[in-house]
Amino acid sequence: MRRLGDVTAVLDVARSEGTLRTFLHGLPGVDQVGVEQRAAMLATRSIKTTAKAWAIDLAIRMVDLTTLEGADTPGKVRALCAKAQRPDPADRSCPAVAAVCVYPAMVPVAAAALAGSGIRVASVATAFPSGQAPLEVKVAETSAAVAAGADEIDMVLNRGAFLSGRYRQAYEEIVAVKAAAGSAHLKVILETGELATYDNVRRASWLAMLAGADFIKTSTGKVTPAATLPVTLVMLEAVRDFAAATGRRVGVKPAGGIRTTKDAIRYLVLVNETLDDEWLDPSLFRLGASTLLNDLLMQRTRLRTGRYSGPDYFTLD
Repeated sequence: MRRLGDVTAVLDVARSEGTLRTFLHGLPGVDQVGVEQRAAMLATRSIKTTAKAWAIDLAIRMVDLTTLEGADTPGKVRALCAKAQRPDPADRSCPAVAAVCVYPAMVPVAAAALAGSGIRVASVATAFPSGQAPLEVKVAETSAAVAAGADEIDMVLNRGAFLSGRYRQAYEEIVAVKAAAGSAHLKVILETGELATYDNVRRASWLAMLAGADFIKTSTGKVTPAATLPVTLVMLEAVRDFAAATGRRVGVKPAGGIRTTKDAIRYLVLVNETLDDEWLDPSLFRLGASTLLNDLLMQRTRLRTGRYSGPDYFTLD
């Protein structure tokens, strides 16, 4: 990537619509063929059995176990929280997941169920998944979720503002939500399936990080396509370049469509080949999923016992 100048200059680019636009459109364009070929090449990497066991446990620790349905009930959320703490009740060596992600109305239930566990409570907010609400509503929803016990807020980028070139509006919304979140970590969902181009993914990644995002996340899981390896690679490269320019490390969370252990390991390889080892940690990389955990548990059991358990061996999420 080209030299971006000193830290102060990079962080000061959002002082006006013009400077922010100039900066974002001055970022190097993404080589579509190159990024897709590299992602495909890295997806073919194989790992040894001992490394696979380590990778599976790491992937489990990175999971944001998620339920975001209109039919969610307190009982369903409590059951999910129990599974988050003891994914495999028959094996105490199995690690817990990173977080449980729910709608704001379910935050008090999750917070009570996870109290003292070290597992974080994440909540989607800001008119998830569309983001189509006034800013004051988004801020109020964020404040309410944090007050109810959310440790992390997953907000949605205002794609309408971003795609129509109103970058400053999209930026200021993230800043306002970050302020409302207080000490809670802020993940900004780019909804890459609606951004259309890799260049837009890179610009949106930088915009979110400049505005203070602690994580950038691919998708809500409600739009197709959701997470893909090439899109995640573009985001990882943006995070790498942002850290080089500012010294601040931002996390990445692919979400949506990640269902198998093979998928999860491909994402871990992508991180390992793009960033340094520090990102191979739940504090800087997460996997948003509702069905992935069961496959990780099945593969873990097979490696440990030599026997393959069926999908009904573990609870359905």
